[in-house]
Amino acid sequence: MGSGSPVVHRAHLFHIGGAPVLDDARTHLISIPDGALAVAADGTIAFSGPHAELPVDCAGWPVADHRGGFILPGFVDTHMHYPQTYATDSYGGGQLLEWLDNCIFPSEARYADEAFAQRAAVDFCRRRVAVGTTAAMVFGSAFPSAQDALFTETERVGLRMVSGRGIQTTGQPSAAPLITDIDTAMARCVDEIDRWHGRDLLDVALVPRFSLSVTPDTFVALGELYDDVRDRGVYFHTHLNENNRSGTGEIAATLAAYDVHSYLDTYDGRFLPGSRVGGSSLLGRRSVLAHAVHCTDAELSRMAETQTSIAHCPTSQLFLGSGTMPWRRTTAAGVTVALGSDIGGGDQWLIPQVAADCFKVHMSEAGDAGVSLHPAELLFAATLAGARALDREDTFGNLDAGKDADFIVVDPQRWEPLARNLEHGTRADDSETATAQTLFALLMGLREPAITEVWVRGRRVTPAPSPSRQSTQP
Repeated sequence: MGSGSPVVHRAHLFHIGGAPVLDDARTHLISIPDGALAVAADGTIAFSGPHAELPVDCAGWPVADHRGGFILPGFVDTHMHYPQTYATDSYGGGQLLEWLDNCIFPSEARYADEAFAQRAAVDFCRRRVAVGTTAAMVFGSAFPSAQDALFTETERVGLRMVSGRGIQTTGQPSAAPLITDIDTAMARCVDEIDRWHGRDLLDVALVPRFSLSVTPDTFVALGELYDDVRDRGVYFHTHLNENNRSGTGEIAATLAAYDVHSYLDTYDGRFLPGSRVGGSSLLGRRSVLAHAVHCTDAELSRMAETQTSIAHCPTSQLFLGSGTMPWRRTTAAGVTVALGSDIGGGDQWLIPQVAADCFKVHMSEAGDAGVSLHPAELLFAATLAGARALDREDTFGNLDAGKDADFIVVDPQRWEPLARNLEHGTRADDSETATAQTLFALLMGLREPAITEVWVRGRRVTPAPSPSRQSTQP
């Protein structure tokens, strides 16, 4: 699915080149004020660099002139909830478990209505385009028809997505419409994988909501199914160590329900009392665990060992009072950490605003744990780290030649505060610091109106009109 004809996009290029680890992101930051991104007819990047060095083979291609603006890699959101499209800023009178009971389970139950789910799928994709999220890992609906609507609309619009139906086999009365028996849950997962996995830009994940939403027998079945489909590239996605309120929070409840040593054990096949092995591990290179706020050193070590990634959701953690993922300790363990909005626990769809919360939260960690993240590290977490977490770093995540042309065009003039800060902000005399200052101002100040174009694999993405605004005229 390429663009059909080659084109050269001209603008200030910003990206993290190569394949660095987080600590080396700043040395891999590429900033080219008069840059050229040459996109071939097949949708791949033929050249990325200074316009003055544009190869002869590309020199005759049509030019899309975005000068005065920026080109960035498309943002990667590694944790968002489709059945919470309309649940952002929901007041639940408490932290995670109360919020689920009072707000989220009732909201998600509405997706049994096929017309409602279709409208939500359209709006979900529209919001993704508006904020420049070209790739996402999406917690799906419990209802097959709703999932079909999401996959169909995502494919039609042309966005990248990994998603899977939300699996629940036990839970509170408020979750009753979302709960199925184990056999039904597994059969629906198999059907979803067979029909949707590996379809161009789409892939499927096994997605239990969290350990409290399933049972040991469910974990046995999930492990057996994952053993059967892991080599097909199927993903695994769920929540880990999100809320640690003393005595009654998610973590305490999980440890008590399973009588295990750690929360991670339940996903690692060690879900029997005493963390005895009861089935196959669900961890691995294509496993992404959201939040991981309160991990032990042993859990972080095990995630690094298995190449399991973390979807870091600082905006959501602020909203639900879940605490702060310790940045230094978590990243030092060698775990890939990418950003997630956690729509609707988070109320920011725009990944740069999640990055802004990431900067503020970790600056505020106590004592030596506090860290001022470099702008390149924020850009890395918002783009290349997400592609790495999805095991697709060879395909997208930066603007390196040979990768798919997944990028956004930013016109600061569409958002006056951003334009004025970039124009009049103080810059250091040395070019390296000045570049970092410009990138920081761009990320922190970016808002939706300034994102003027979104491209995936060399094709400009155009969302459907909102259903509420579609004309009723024949």
